[in-house]
Amino acid sequence: MNPSAGLNAYASANPKKRLRPKHKEYAWGYLMIAPLFIGLCVLFIWPVFQTFYFSFTDWSAFGQYTWTGADNYRKLLNDPEFFRAFGNTLLYVVTFVPSLVALSVLAAVLLNQKIRGVGTYRTIYFIPAIMLPAAVAMVWRWLFNADYGLINAILRTFSIQGPRWLTDPDIALYSVVIVGLWSTVGFQTVIVLSGLQAISSSYYEVAAIEGAGPFVRFFRITLPLLTPTVFFVTVTSLINAFQVFDLIYMMIGNVAIDQAQTIVYFFYKKAFVFNEKGYASAVAMVLFAVILIVTAFQMRLQNKWVFYE
Repeated sequence: MNPSAGLNAYASANPKKRLRPKHKEYAWGYLMIAPLFIGLCVLFIWPVFQTFYFSFTDWSAFGQYTWTGADNYRKLLNDPEFFRAFGNTLLYVVTFVPSLVALSVLAAVLLNQKIRGVGTYRTIYFIPAIMLPAAVAMVWRWLFNADYGLINAILRTFSIQGPRWLTDPDIALYSVVIVGLWSTVGFQTVIVLSGLQAISSSYYEVAAIEGAGPFVRFFRITLPLLTPTVFFVTVTSLINAFQVFDLIYMMIGNVAIDQAQTIVYFFYKKAFVFNEKGYASAVAMVLFAVILIVTAFQMRLQNKWVFYE
């Protein structure tokens, strides 16, 4: 007997016990996601519209604001400090994101090998990702200290005069990039590793039969099939890199901060140090627009280099 025919006959004979219509199932689905959706609207979407409105006002420290039109944006376009902060942010992004993607792929490939103690190695790589950014910044601030830090102490044993890592404006930002890579690469490695393990072993078996070497297998099989994961890592890392703040705030000294500040630190300084919250809102909206445009550009380009099975 056909099960569906029997079910239809039962529903016809028992109209009160008919299956619920689909719209009730949709209602339950909407009910389940309602708390998350409400929280998203209250904590994320509504503040975006508020910030956009306040970017056209002169908002004082006491919560009073007056409409000023596009004055904040005109001021921003003529502010050399903003462009310096924006340039530092771009430098951080261009230095940090490609390095993070390359190191994550390399580490994931190494940790995907069948070697003794691979679980321990994976744990060691992932530990920095679960540490608090403040703790990471404080530890590395001591390591990078030019006078009594461990790194310069090691360099002095080889008669090398170490640089002033966090007070020299020319290298302070690169020091933060090193710390950012150290604290982030473990998390992204786990993501890339999951992508590696999702690749079917049959591809490698066929390639081995055809006589393909390890480098050919990596560039012709692993890397193309890994591009969706690499794309995800690239997009999320780029968004996070544009918003770098905690390491800049806690590591770079007062001597170099004005020359090495990023756009989020510039926003923080204008909003909470100088109480120019309207101007800071304009800075936040510009950053939001830049991230949105860059992300949309990446989504548009994915069809040219991302390969889905």
